[in-house]
Amino acid sequence: MADTALAIEARGLARNFGSFAAVRGIDLSVARGEVFGLLGANGAGKTTAIRMLCGTLAPTRGQVRIAGIDMVRQARRMRGRIGYVTQRFTLYGDLTVLENLRLQAGLYAVRGERLATRIDWALERLNLREARDSLAARMPLGLQRRLAVACALLHEPDVLFLDEPTSGIDPLARQQLWELVYELAESGIGVLVTTHYMDEAAFCDRLALMDSGRIIAEGTPRDLLARPLASPLVQLHLGSRTAGGTAEQADWVRRMAGWTGVREVLPSAGRLRVRLSAGQDAAAFIARVEAESAERGLAIRVDGTAAPELEDVFVALLDEQVAA
Repeated sequence: MADTALAIEARGLARNFGSFAAVRGIDLSVARGEVFGLLGANGAGKTTAIRMLCGTLAPTRGQVRIAGIDMVRQARRMRGRIGYVTQRFTLYGDLTVLENLRLQAGLYAVRGERLATRIDWALERLNLREARDSLAARMPLGLQRRLAVACALLHEPDVLFLDEPTSGIDPLARQQLWELVYELAESGIGVLVTTHYMDEAAFCDRLALMDSGRIIAEGTPRDLLARPLASPLVQLHLGSRTAGGTAEQADWVRRMAGWTGVREVLPSAGRLRVRLSAGQDAAAFIARVEAESAERGLAIRVDGTAAPELEDVFVALLDEQVAA
């Protein structure tokens, strides 16, 4: 029996394109009222997975249920209960905002008093009222994104899919969109969102990381941050007083980035986060930094090992996949 508390449920979901396996038997579930983040690099399989979940792409194998209904067998019946915002703008550029809203409403049989109410809600909630008579093709990307979300919500779906919804838009528009996502989740809608932004990933209730068509890790942001990492992180503080000047300090940092065992050096507000390769000894690295900086008179202080951020966790997980 299907779990009616779940907005989305997929089991063994897979899709092949010829000999290429884009999605390789993933299991995924999203509860009603939950914001679920699907993360991964380009080509990881996120968009293919969403298209199967939405019923726009038939799976090679596996099962998908949306609000308890089998999407493989009853996709047409369920599409009226799904909202889908694609990665690219796919509405009609030669129509105005209002014309696009009316067209999309008609496709979902939103008519009469409900039509007027829902369009008024969309114009107000997505801040589109002033742009209602603007041609969609001539609007900035941020407004186009808001219009796409408005069209996806006109028919009051049970589940909302957002594929990279904030890509390329300004920080204020990103914040407004996430406020709407939370509002929708609180109303009981299940939301699945893909994103490249790690700060946005932290906003999700749960996350799954895809790589090469598989889900390689899943959990709450807190759970993922608590995972032990094979790749140590060390934080350095760059002071302004240096015997050889800032140029010598910058040259030393460049050379340090080439040391064996240093995977990446990430500057951040006067500090450096140094990501070491898996299995490296953080204490030995710190001792070398302290010895060389003292010898050269460089104003570099070791703050110690650093707490991982989500990006660090995901990089470490991907490194583990490569090493496996």
